[in-house]
Amino acid sequence: MKKVLIIDDDTRNVFALSAVLRSRGYKYEAATSPAEALLLLKNNADIGIVLMDMMMPEMDGYSLIPYIREIPQSDPIPIVAVTAQAMTGDKEKCLAAGADGYLAKPIDIDKLLALLKTYLQ
Repeated sequence: MKKVLIIDDDTRNVFALSAVLRSRGYKYEAATSPAEALLLLKNNADIGIVLMDMMMPEMDGYSLIPYIREIPQSDPIPIVAVTAQAMTGDKEKCLAAGADGYLAKPIDIDKLLALLKTYLQ
């Protein structure tokens, strides 16, 4: 089974997401910075989906998506925007930036699991 890559600068969010994934039998990696995420993607061919916080201090998710798409082995990997920005137009902004999906925080676990099931078949 492919792994889930969690990219979030807030370790509490990483902890919560990883607990859900672990309890459902998913394997995962976690990165707390864009640089760490890019290294993980370059060095792990078994990543099947990215759950990415869109609001990180050094580089936001909107800026990180193009860098991820430049990594040859990660181009087809779906990227799901995970963000506290849930105002009108925020989902469309994430999708326009290149995200394949969108989850608002706090995360609806059922929606998360449905996305994982869709992308990690």
